[in-house]
Amino acid sequence: MPPSSSPSASPAAINKYLLPREVVVATVRQHPAVLIPASALTLGGLLLAGILSATVLHGIPAEVLWVAWLVLLLRLVWKVMNWSVDYFVVTSERLLHVTGFLTRNVNMMPLPKVVDMSFKRSFAGRLLGYGGLIVESAGQDHVLRNVEFLPYPEQLYLLICGMLFPSSADDMENGEPQDPWGDPDGDQPRMPGSDDDPLGRQPRPPALADEF
Repeated sequence: MPPSSSPSASPAAINKYLLPREVVVATVRQHPAVLIPASALTLGGLLLAGILSATVLHGIPAEVLWVAWLVLLLRLVWKVMNWSVDYFVVTSERLLHVTGFLTRNVNMMPLPKVVDMSFKRSFAGRLLGYGGLIVESAGQDHVLRNVEFLPYPEQLYLLICGMLFPSSADDMENGEPQDPWGDPDGDQPRMPGSDDDPLGRQPRPPALADEF
């Protein structure tokens, strides 16, 4: 299922953090792959406790082993509860990351403050369908800098880029972007510094071009 783009589909836990003028563009929960380490540890603990109880340990040591596995199980349940309320939200104004089951954390970054954004996807992420975004703000480290385990990472990346560069997105929707040096009548392209160039732009000398 692609990211939710309907305001009515947004969870109530998200809507209460939105401004009256904000419009929800996309809402996603972290990919379930974030639970794999805790799930694998719990399953491994269960197998280990069962094998040792049946073959090696008896009495009190076995009970201690099962109590330890119960702690692993409760840890997994706690992570699932936190995962169920973990959302990454793209609105018309901001990027939001809402986390925490008991202690609620809401991290946000205004879209005008985003100066750079990187997309990353590991080999495991390509297999399972998750990725991450690294968001850079103007001149400072931000709590929303690194968001991992996002489903549909390519779609989210293109969606946010389209909001950051709306003119480029409109040009691509209407057709190929025009060459700023091209002839508006569709003839041969005009060269800088030529008589047909209305701005009289001069070409950069080769030496300067090589320096930069």
